[in-house]
Amino acid sequence: MASSSSSSPDYAGFWQRAAALLIDWLIVIVVTVPVMVLGFGMREVSLDPAEHSWDLLAFLAIAIMVVGFWRYCGATPGKIALGVRIVDASTGAPPSLARLVVRFLAYFLSALPLYLGFLWAAVDRRKQGWHDKIARTIVINSED
Repeated sequence: MASSSSSSPDYAGFWQRAAALLIDWLIVIVVTVPVMVLGFGMREVSLDPAEHSWDLLAFLAIAIMVVGFWRYCGATPGKIALGVRIVDASTGAPPSLARLVVRFLAYFLSALPLYLGFLWAAVDRRKQGWHDKIARTIVINSED
């Protein structure tokens, strides 16, 4: 977890994390949109189950994939591509599944007020977004 020259972790920076998020969303869009449009004939997305029950299923599939990548790979494809991973803030070990689910749900709290929770990583000394603080995780540069 720590670099050889210091005792603190090598935190992934804001721009590195932003680029990883962009890569992840591009992957989601490239995979999900054609499946939704061609496979299910959808023309719009809504989380209101009364309108489209498939939209809720697509959201759940994305949630399962994201949390699954975090759990089994330590990062999403965007983070892997940029050489960063998510770890427990206090131990440096992989976070528990419950903590990762909390982290995913906390993404919405980070996004709601004009994405301020994500922007917080730019000014935080540990480069944590609100979702990281809530789930007690940090994002570090991989040693691999």
